[in-house]
Amino acid sequence: MSCSCFGSSTLEKKRISTRADKELDTDLPENVKQFSFNELRSASEDFHSNNRIGRGGFGTVYKGTLRNGVQVAIKKLSVESKQGAREFVTEIKTISNVRHPNLVELIGCCSQKANRILVYEYLENNSLDHALLDPKTTGVNLDWGKRSSICIGTARGLQFLHEEAVPRIVHRDIKASNILLDSDYNPKIGDFGLAKLFPDDITHISTRIAGTTGYLAPEYAMGGQLTPKADVYSFGVLILEIVSGRRSSTVFGREISILLLERVWELYEEGKLLDIVDPRLGDYPREEMLRYMKVALFCTQATANRRPVMSQVIDMLTKKIKLNEKLLTAPGFYGGLGISDIPSVRKKTSKSSTSTSNEMSSAAISITQITPR
Repeated sequence: MSCSCFGSSTLEKKRISTRADKELDTDLPENVKQFSFNELRSASEDFHSNNRIGRGGFGTVYKGTLRNGVQVAIKKLSVESKQGAREFVTEIKTISNVRHPNLVELIGCCSQKANRILVYEYLENNSLDHALLDPKTTGVNLDWGKRSSICIGTARGLQFLHEEAVPRIVHRDIKASNILLDSDYNPKIGDFGLAKLFPDDITHISTRIAGTTGYLAPEYAMGGQLTPKADVYSFGVLILEIVSGRRSSTVFGREISILLLERVWELYEEGKLLDIVDPRLGDYPREEMLRYMKVALFCTQATANRRPVMSQVIDMLTKKIKLNEKLLTAPGFYGGLGISDIPSVRKKTSKSSTSTSNEMSSAAISITQITPR
């Protein structure tokens, strides 16, 4: 037997993996359509690179065409990823019984031997990240009408998950790459692999941290305290990306760097919020733009219980609730190294606040299963 003094034997690992596969297979809901591996391999032309439309932390997404001519998105999880196997069942259980115009529809799955594949409806315009934030994307003109509709539609999807689904669902990874766009640029929330079911009789869940840096609510990132308000925070960051056309990881300043949310708070205090608006927009309704950015700041307040619930967010965006800025407090920010109070950061960065910006990275980094401190 091949053994290692630092871990289990190869044979033992295979036994554990086989046992896990059997447990996963028995956990799959009966109402989910089962595809064969060969059928999906044929639909994607043997998972050809030309059909690749996305890549996540646990696998790759391919465009495919089923035998009946229906186009689908085929999410093939990495064989080596144990976490991917757990996500596979989580995603199926979470999304198989919910239907909403702003949620991606699960069509079926494949679970044969080591293959874990999810089959979703295909959305023609890929993700919001691809359409708006990817510098390689050309020819896509997201005017303010489309962008505001994406904000409202995403908010409605989150409202359904938080307030209408039974049990309630916290997504945990709301970000631009998980907002998919159909042929008319209507948004649909996708990728429920990190989602948590949230029974009505509990106020929060203490859990290991999973999500994407730049979108993580501080109380969750630092303490593992999960509530629907973590999604609200992420949604606030998303609004700022949609308004500015910049990633949340965009770095501003030359001396002491700050990120997008911090820069927006600075501009709010200076009365210059419109300075952050995407110059590609051209004409736009100034008052509506200001409202959206202020709603984003309400969503990203440092204290979770000061953030609105998603039904309130929708009412704020659509002018059904008047914004009381006297109640607005500073955002909290978690940048991967620790939490900071934005006003204290601002004092250190005011000299460089008007400097040009640059991108920290081409995309936000996903993190999963990090033990809370």
